[in-house]
Amino acid sequence: MEERNVGVLWMVLVMATLVCLAVEAKKVHIPDELDDVVDDEEDEEWKAWGKPKPKPLPPFDPPPEDLSSFPPPQIQEEMLKRHIGTAMGFVKLRLNVRRNKDDVMMISEKWTKLLKTGSISAKIMAVDVNTIMFILEDGQNIAEVKDFILGQPEAYEFKLGQHAFRRPGDPPLEVVIEQMQKEAGKKEDQKVEL
Repeated sequence: MEERNVGVLWMVLVMATLVCLAVEAKKVHIPDELDDVVDDEEDEEWKAWGKPKPKPLPPFDPPPEDLSSFPPPQIQEEMLKRHIGTAMGFVKLRLNVRRNKDDVMMISEKWTKLLKTGSISAKIMAVDVNTIMFILEDGQNIAEVKDFILGQPEAYEFKLGQHAFRRPGDPPLEVVIEQMQKEAGKKEDQKVEL
């Protein structure tokens, strides 16, 4: 029995020594002066992390040979499909809605977030209470952005360069402004008569 106690005692002593050695081995002294240390542990994957990945060029899709038989809206669609590079345009919001600059900023933030969920990088900014400006880094997405914006209830007209796009059946913005001015003139005439 005594031999057994001595064996257990030796095992406990050896275990305690191993634990002490393990604790000592884990302590690493790091000096405060690190000027002469060279950090060469970063690999290429680490350096590339967070940077935008280059997009491959789309396959070559030439336009149709004869555009004279196409109606103007279809020609515009063909042009939008082949747009490469940065694109900038404007969105005119519905005019008969009262809003302030903060409301327009909220709309532009909402649209930016929704487009990001569709993997489209766009910078959308409020210009005034009726206008929002957008900048697309990848012009290939312009047709998709146009469809998205015209699907939003706040948007009335989507302008890209000299081209204005509206929902089918909506009159041009100039016609809507003239109608609103005529209605405002009629209301003022009625006030004067009273």
